[in-house]
Amino acid sequence: MDERIVVVDDDAIILKNANGVLSKAGFKVTCLKSGRLLLDYVKMNTVDMLLLDIKMPELDGFETMKLLREWEHENCEQEIPVIFFTANDDCDSEKTGLSLGAMDFIRKPFVAEVLTLRVTHLLDLIRLQRDLHAEVVRKTKEIEGLSLHVVHTLADAIDAKDAYTKGHSGRVADYAREIAKRYGYSYERQEEIYMMGLLHDVGKIGVPDAVINKPGKLTDEEFEKIKTHPKRGAQILENIEEMPKLAIGARWHHERFDGRGYPDGLSGEDIPEEARIIAVADAYDAMTSNRSYRGLIPQEVVKEELEKGSGSQFDPRFAAIMLDIIAEDVDYNLHEH
Repeated sequence: MDERIVVVDDDAIILKNANGVLSKAGFKVTCLKSGRLLLDYVKMNTVDMLLLDIKMPELDGFETMKLLREWEHENCEQEIPVIFFTANDDCDSEKTGLSLGAMDFIRKPFVAEVLTLRVTHLLDLIRLQRDLHAEVVRKTKEIEGLSLHVVHTLADAIDAKDAYTKGHSGRVADYAREIAKRYGYSYERQEEIYMMGLLHDVGKIGVPDAVINKPGKLTDEEFEKIKTHPKRGAQILENIEEMPKLAIGARWHHERFDGRGYPDGLSGEDIPEEARIIAVADAYDAMTSNRSYRGLIPQEVVKEELEKGSGSQFDPRFAAIMLDIIAEDVDYNLHEH
């Protein structure tokens, strides 16, 4: 066996007996005489199970376990399974120990076979739990990977409706994620806004191709059809219960910070933050992509448009981040290729 067991007790006889029994059963055993020594030991060594006496001088077992858990949480360490040694039949002690997260209690003086069986069974249980957790994580990643593939495929289908916006959804998603990252979003929220960006135009599925691909100026009636895509997109995405925030980017990416956008005329902080980020990313890609009526706009003009729209069309914070990204892109690589 490779499992490493640490026994902590101020009684030398208990340490000697536990060491003999567990070593004979094939475990690697370390014996320590105090909680303080344990707290130093775990900083430098891996421990698979801890046998901890409750009654010890200076730090008792409960105090030791509390400090151990604090250290584990602060250092993002996996919690070490704990079995308490106890010399008396005390229900209150058992309640306290179990509330702290102990897995079991063993009476002293212990019976060798009982000690071996309890340690072995608990280690088997922990191993099974960890194997199950690893399998769940693996399957979750598989499902997430499949979901992302489906979303990418859907985004490509949306972009394919417009002969002049190939790759638009992916670029908007990339720009939105980068703005969110620089603004301080967690990794999980960055990935969330990336998915929102990929699907922000999903409502265009319901807009006639002839309107989307019209090379000249749209009539008022045609523009009204275009303006239906945010609500339509939100209605589609609201049906995905597993990702309730997906609809945010679709519904509100055409709102303006000054309240003159659509479909709901929201303004300022009333517009969800993710939608304000996607609005900047979407406008940037629109200006840096080829269209039927023009080529991509020069970088300096794009910069001027973002500056002009800051505080009116765009949230100034996110426009400023996009301007920083532009300033770093000295060779103007961030555009449709």
